[in-house]
Amino acid sequence: MTPEFAIQLALMLPLVAVGGTLLFSARPNLREGQAVLCGLALFAIVVYLTKEVYWGGRPAFSLFEFVPGLSIAFKVEPLGALFALVASSLWSVTTIYAAGYMRGHHEKNQTRFFCFFSAAIFAAIGAAFAGNMLTLFFFYELMTLLTYPLVTHHGTKEAMRGGRIYFGILIFGSIAFMLLAILWTYHLTGTLDFEPGGILKGSASRGVLVALLMLYIFGTGKAALMPFHRWLPAAMVAPTPVSALLHAVAVVKVGVFTVLKVTLYIFGIDLLHEQGLSTILMYVAGYTMLAASLIAMTKDNLKERLAYSTVSQLSYIVLGAMLANDLGIMGASLHIAMHAFGKITLFFCAGAFIVAAHKTEISDMRGLGRRMPITMAAFFVGAIAVIGLPPCGGAWSKWYLALATAEAEQWALLAALMISSLLNIAYLMPIPVWGFFAPDPQTPPGEKTKIVEAPVACLMALVTTAVMSVALFFLAGKIELLLAPLRMLGGGR
Repeated sequence: MTPEFAIQLALMLPLVAVGGTLLFSARPNLREGQAVLCGLALFAIVVYLTKEVYWGGRPAFSLFEFVPGLSIAFKVEPLGALFALVASSLWSVTTIYAAGYMRGHHEKNQTRFFCFFSAAIFAAIGAAFAGNMLTLFFFYELMTLLTYPLVTHHGTKEAMRGGRIYFGILIFGSIAFMLLAILWTYHLTGTLDFEPGGILKGSASRGVLVALLMLYIFGTGKAALMPFHRWLPAAMVAPTPVSALLHAVAVVKVGVFTVLKVTLYIFGIDLLHEQGLSTILMYVAGYTMLAASLIAMTKDNLKERLAYSTVSQLSYIVLGAMLANDLGIMGASLHIAMHAFGKITLFFCAGAFIVAAHKTEISDMRGLGRRMPITMAAFFVGAIAVIGLPPCGGAWSKWYLALATAEAEQWALLAALMISSLLNIAYLMPIPVWGFFAPDPQTPPGEKTKIVEAPVACLMALVTTAVMSVALFFLAGKIELLLAPLRMLGGGR
């Protein structure tokens, strides 16, 4: 199998899963089983492509060209390989979880759900392997269109309202800002190809470049920088598996992945650093980091609290990109993976609490850890990962981000990082502490606590992602080696 064919096969497999879901719509076990197999096959292909990239290869192919410099093309580089690894590895896990959740919660329209679920992975892989800004924009928009039916899955008034906010903010930002930036870039350079070191150097004045950067970053609504963040909490009306994979991994990570691609391959680290283009956006990211954490502390609904936590954590990645040094890029890139596994674990646990105990509010979860010890223990591990403490992978990404702010002498932003991490502790750790040690109002004193865990499929998934959150602490060195070429894009700055 050639690397070029592997890219094509990686793009085809999620669509094969869509067809299999429709074919086996009347047989749920086969319907979900074939999607899991497609996910495992996709992961194997992405691993193969990642090995090619690790050894210096850059597999690529062009689908078709509109005009010179404007084509739908694919190219696998280190950052895209990492994003594809995250999305593909979590597809099968989340499908298993979704099977347990959707059946345990007696959800309707499950075939439709799994069709769009697999289709969204197609968009994520297309974005990961995009070879230019036009291709990335196409799959970015496709992601919005394909996930809208998932957000509005329940069909209730609340779900439709959440869907309108989700769709409206993301489409408005990408069309009004990002598309304008893309057309402006093509006008200035005659190309939209991703080039190491960027394509904009020497093409325009500093004022124009600042305006372009603002359009790109605020146009990437999926990165959830304030004030374009409301879509993410609104999307929490979706079933928990959607919140888990698509709003803790695929959708939001497409946003910050786009920010990093624009930083590295459209502007270039040198250009951002030399002309100080990103200073304002650094502080917008720092503000978002703190403000979203403070809002998270006020939310009693667990999914809402996790949603605002995600808004805050995404701004860590944007901050790393805007610092325009190699430590910031490394920290931001690592955080894509580290946050994904930690946050999906937390969402899996939130869904398990709903299915097994019918609990959605944090104030109702006192003592719940003794009835659901496996789930609450996994929640604790996920919380450690998001906070950024050993032995979870988030410790490394936040360490690099802290070093990056110090290297840039952005002491206020370093303080924001530290304060935000303390706020992470404040809004996440009370949940497992109360869950294990507070009195359980549903268990009379002296009576033995009855264990009531979620369906086995849900437990398998959340334990797997919790274990991977810890494993990433020890695998961080290998991920750094994969991402090492990104350091050279800024001359080792």
